[in-house]
Amino acid sequence: MANMPWRSRAAAPRPPAGAPLPPPAPPGNRPALSAQEFQEIRKFIYAQAGIDLQPGKEDLVAARLGKILAGRGLRSYQEYLRQVRADAGGAMLAAMIDALTTNFTGFLREPVHFEVLRRTVLPAVDRRPRIDIWSAACSTGEEPYSIACATLEALGARAGGQVRILASDISTRALGFAREALYPAERIGGMPPDWQRKYLARDGEGKDAGWRIRPEVRRMVEFQRLNLMEPLAAGRRCPLIFLRNVMIYFDRATQEALVKRLMEQLEPGGYLLIGHSESLTGMNLGLEYVAPATYRKPGRLA
Repeated sequence: MANMPWRSRAAAPRPPAGAPLPPPAPPGNRPALSAQEFQEIRKFIYAQAGIDLQPGKEDLVAARLGKILAGRGLRSYQEYLRQVRADAGGAMLAAMIDALTTNFTGFLREPVHFEVLRRTVLPAVDRRPRIDIWSAACSTGEEPYSIACATLEALGARAGGQVRILASDISTRALGFAREALYPAERIGGMPPDWQRKYLARDGEGKDAGWRIRPEVRRMVEFQRLNLMEPLAAGRRCPLIFLRNVMIYFDRATQEALVKRLMEQLEPGGYLLIGHSESLTGMNLGLEYVAPATYRKPGRLA
């Protein structure tokens, strides 16, 4: 699904001149987070990634970003924020986002959604030469690999050449883990035993051994870093988009704007799947409610 590109954000502006900095913090110590610094971080991360840090999250921000400050020998959160803004390459912003979000997922998480894929979507499109599916917040890869395995189960070996899964996330750390496709034994518990035999291969020996996704599954998935807050360029439309457990970080206005953008990538009759802790109730989106966390765009899949 490489033909669904996105526009990259312009380089961050140069940091403004600031007040004199306090003395360096002792190694391993994090500086105190002031109310003003929290508000600056809150506004910045909302503008960059749509993450809504509500008041009351000060301790979480101080704990997670404080480790970065200590590691870099920085003397204040203000100094750190200036460096993030000045980093045109975006690596520091990516690390900041990684620190402030939690990448929790699992194989076949929320199994009812994979029944929507198997029973509803695939029968409607299985004669197409190409089927595009988008895992829009793929985290460490369990979701898109589960989608790939589910389509192989439903369509057989032909799914390997027919199904293309775009797996995107804002976290470079999570994407690196996903591309490696190597999971410790405790991470594969949600996968049925017969899937484990068919789609996983033992990697390593002893207590350090893990399970690697087999090449025929990995080839179906393309991982790309994508910030859902940035404009999405026109691309191939999908009959199914997974957008699960990411909107919990956004306020209602951001959620609604995001779903409207994603609807442009969803085919008429296509399905949007969100997390079961999320809801689109009350939003004017033109989507039909099908079941909890399951919505459909009007029209018919052909």
